[in-house]
Amino acid sequence: MSRMLSRRYWLTGASSGIGAALAEEILKSGAHLAVSSRSVAQLKVLSQRYPGQVLVVAGDLTNSQTVREIGEQIAEDWGSLDTVILNAGTSEYVDAKQFDASIVEHVLRTNLLASSYCIDAALPLLRAGTAPHMVAMASTVTYLPLPEAVAYGTSKAGLRYLFESLRIDLAPEGIELTVISPGSVETPLTAKNDLPMPLSWPVEKAARHIFEKLKDRPLEIAFPAAFMAALWPLSKRPDPVKLEIGKRMVRSQPPIKDQP
Repeated sequence: MSRMLSRRYWLTGASSGIGAALAEEILKSGAHLAVSSRSVAQLKVLSQRYPGQVLVVAGDLTNSQTVREIGEQIAEDWGSLDTVILNAGTSEYVDAKQFDASIVEHVLRTNLLASSYCIDAALPLLRAGTAPHMVAMASTVTYLPLPEAVAYGTSKAGLRYLFESLRIDLAPEGIELTVISPGSVETPLTAKNDLPMPLSWPVEKAARHIFEKLKDRPLEIAFPAAFMAALWPLSKRPDPVKLEIGKRMVRSQPPIKDQP
C-alpha cells in the first residue's frame, strides 16, 4: 500500500452527520483513521467494519485533559498524524427575548475551545507526519448573520479566524490549513434548524465532495456552488439589508429555549 493510501487521519465528530459519512470516505480510500466523539458505540461499529484501519479515541473534547490523553494515545499507537479534520460541533438557538449566556458559553466551548484543544494535541503529531494538513468545519453562517444564530455564528467565525491566522504562522513549517464552509447539508444538526434549507445536499454527497476537494488542499471548500453564489452577494449588502434578509428567513416563531 502506498504512503498516500496509508495516510493517518484524526477525525472528530465521527459518529454522525458529515463526520460519519466522511469517515466512510476516508476508510474506503485505504487510509488509517483515528475517530473521536462522545458516543463510543458508532465508533466501535466502524472499527469492526474496517479491521486494522480504525483507532477509536472517544471522549469529551471540551475537556482539555481528555484531549491531551487522546493525543498521547495516538502518539503511542501511531507516532504521527498526516491529516486532522476538526468536525465536532453543536448548534443551539439563542432567543434574544430570553437570552441565556450559558448557551453561548456551551456552544463556544464545544465549537471553538474544543477545537483549540485538539490543535494543541495534534500539532506535534502533524510535525512528525508526511505533508501535514489540518482542516476545520466552519459554516456559511459566518458570511451572513442569521436569526437566533448568535452562539453558533460567533463560534464558527472564531474558528475561521483561528485557522486563517494559524495558516500564516504554520506556513513556514509546511503545515497546510483548509476551512470547510458547507451550506445546506441534511444532518441531525441541521434537522433542528427552523430556517429554510435551500439547495440542500444529502450528507453522503457532501462527504464525497469534501474528501475529493481535500486532495487539492484549497484554502477553503465552500458548497454547494449555487447556494454560495447566492449567498456571497447578500453578505456584501449594507447591514440594514442583511437584517431584513435575516428576518425573512424565519419561517415560524423562535424556538423555545432548551431546558436543562
